Amino acid sequence: MSIHAPLKKIKLLNPEQPNKSTGILNGESSGLLNWNDIAYPQMYDLYQTLLSNFWKAQEINMQDDIKQWDSLTDVEKDVFLRINTQLASLDSLQTPTMSQAMDYVTDSSFKAIFAVVSQQEAVHNESYSYILSSLVSISEQNARFNQAKSDPIVQRRNNLILDAYEEFRQNPTPQTLFRLSVNSINLEGIYFYAGFAFFYHLARQQKMLKTSTMISYIQRDEMQHAYFIAQFIRIMLTENPELNTEENIQYVYGAINQAVQLEKEWAQYILADIQGIDLEEFGDYVEYLANKRLRQLGLDNLYEERNNPMPWIQVFGDDMMNDTKSDFFEQKSRTYSKVSQSNGFDEL
Repeated sequence: MSIHAPLKKIKLLNPEQPNKSTGILNGESSGLLNWNDIAYPQMYDLYQTLLSNFWKAQEINMQDDIKQWDSLTDVEKDVFLRINTQLASLDSLQTPTMSQAMDYVTDSSFKAIFAVVSQQEAVHNESYSYILSSLVSISEQNARFNQAKSDPIVQRRNNLILDAYEEFRQNPTPQTLFRLSVNSINLEGIYFYAGFAFFYHLARQQKMLKTSTMISYIQRDEMQHAYFIAQFIRIMLTENPELNTEENIQYVYGAINQAVQLEKEWAQYILADIQGIDLEEFGDYVEYLANKRLRQLGLDNLYEERNNPMPWIQVFGDDMMNDTKSDFFEQKSRTYSKVSQSNGFDEL
């Protein structure tokens, strides 16, 4: 397989081909999905985990946060709205991107998981809108979304992701799908955390707890998505050794390092006036997350190895993902628990 040859959209039905796919890219597959006969049975465990994590924004009653909103400082309100719309903007892009990637994947079990990921990103996007609708007028919401589109630091941060996504959209090849996947990990496994840190910081002060509970649901979904994409990349490289080049490995390190630097820059910008968040400590935390993403890909740490320097964030760690699946490269069991009143922010 040439890594630069165009990928073809997969036909819906190929009756002459086997139901169990012979490869996730350019393999043979009928298009029919029998979960009892798939090439990577662990994908069924992940699919079930994603379904068990299903939630809706409307499950969370925002009345407590509505009452607290006016007690926030002007700085807290401004940062709250800017982060909310910036996160919503990125999730808006992830929903169609995951759907498009699905069209070029041969294995029907992976298609199904891409579809669930896409749907969950749509839920995340709606949840940010749900929060906004509880707190501010539609005119204020629109102003904040326009602010997210025009902010030069946000644009620079987003371009790392957008460039890779648009490259695949214009030229879908194994190579561009690989780069899209690496930057999807950047988006879901590294980006967002300055925003999440702010909401968790409010929560440990007993502020806006309903918003922070919703954010914790989003974070846990994103960690699952990053895990899935990491496994997708590893299988791509295993099945297609021509993709497993030193150049591509260095691309992973370079792209993840760029995401880390942009996330630090964003944190310095958006959290500068928030008392109680140590930005140097936050930078160490982003490097800690990046190391975890690299290890999920089977690669070495890029930064100094350290424990989580910000445990109050309630990081959804790899060793807490869920209790039904294991990494089928490393066979390390994972556990997962959705945040609730009994196991949530009381520990912050």
